[in-house]
Amino acid sequence: MKVFHGSYVKVEYPDISFSRDTLDFGRGFYVTPLRNQAVNWALRWKRRRRKAIVNTYGFHEELIAGLGINERVFPSYDREWLRFVVANRDGRPVERYDIVQGGIANDKVFNTLELYFMKLIPEEEALNRLKYEKPNHQICICRQDLIAQLLSFESAEEVEDGSR
Repeated sequence: MKVFHGSYVKVEYPDISFSRDTLDFGRGFYVTPLRNQAVNWALRWKRRRRKAIVNTYGFHEELIAGLGINERVFPSYDREWLRFVVANRDGRPVERYDIVQGGIANDKVFNTLELYFMKLIPEEEALNRLKYEKPNHQICICRQDLIAQLLSFESAEEVEDGSR
């Protein structure tokens, strides 16, 4: 499977040390099977007057089972996803996984998360709002040693907008 990473540079050798702890799924290297999502990630850098680069990788997901990887998959925006993402963004301890897959807190989802995070809406209201959102998909590889085993760099392409 091909996966993509949006950045402002070519990322031939991803390094988790450049990640932040308070992202959706914690510290790790984030990729998505949705090229358009990676273009959106890259274009955030363009707004900061940097290049917008989409990096493409082969993702060798068939190796996951054989490597004994502790993987967590969130198939929807549900209670477990909400609690996991909010805890990570708040810097609270959560169970650690080698790989986490699931929905992205895009702008609409992020607005709901913020209201919940600030205790302006209860959990049930947040979940009610989220159930109508179609999840995008992100994969967070949380261990540096797994990157070389699971990802193979293919290309880096500068993008100007989301039309390609």
